[in-house]
Amino acid sequence: MDDFAKSTLRLHIDKTIKNLKSNNMEASFAPTREDALKQAAALIKEGDTVSCGGSMTLFETGVIDFLKNGKFNYLDRYQKDLSREQTEKIFRDSFFADAYFVSTNAVTEDGELYNVDGNGNRVAAMIYGPKSVIVITGYNKIVKDREDAISRVKNIAAPANAARVGSPTPCAKTGECVNCNCDAKICCSYVLLGKQRVKGRIKVIIVGEPLGY
Repeated sequence: MDDFAKSTLRLHIDKTIKNLKSNNMEASFAPTREDALKQAAALIKEGDTVSCGGSMTLFETGVIDFLKNGKFNYLDRYQKDLSREQTEKIFRDSFFADAYFVSTNAVTEDGELYNVDGNGNRVAAMIYGPKSVIVITGYNKIVKDREDAISRVKNIAAPANAARVGSPTPCAKTGECVNCNCDAKICCSYVLLGKQRVKGRIKVIIVGEPLGY
């Protein structure tokens, strides 16, 4: 990306950050994934109970390793050989976390976060429960408006995630949503987060790199 493209991209990022703040979310820019990890680390302290939603971005930025190896009470959904009951307990216990780390499927330039879930634990925790929600997202997830956010999930995020987890949904094979009604469907709960009542509870770090799906 040349300097002109970077300059134009930064204009879109700055607009998004401004509107996130107007919606009572904290928002900041991190040039690199390393910078994003530093910013995220500064938002929690030793001894905090921390958890996360499913996210490739958190792996790519090193957040998962940081939580796992830090002096935190980490509710680790990625432990090996967890039973379904143990996993669901982690999901429920996460509602009482001091900080919940997550990415987003899309962030609009109007300052809204759009997410689609299968189980719903991720979007539920973003809405209510954890004291602090820390959202880390690559610039590739910035879209113009709600319509583009919906399109992004249908044609990029959902097909890629379905393929990643081996879900036998049509989109994993076609690369786009066909509005399926199959039992393996991963798009069940649709949530748009706009103006927040609790100012600063949601914190968004936009990274100057493409990350996740």
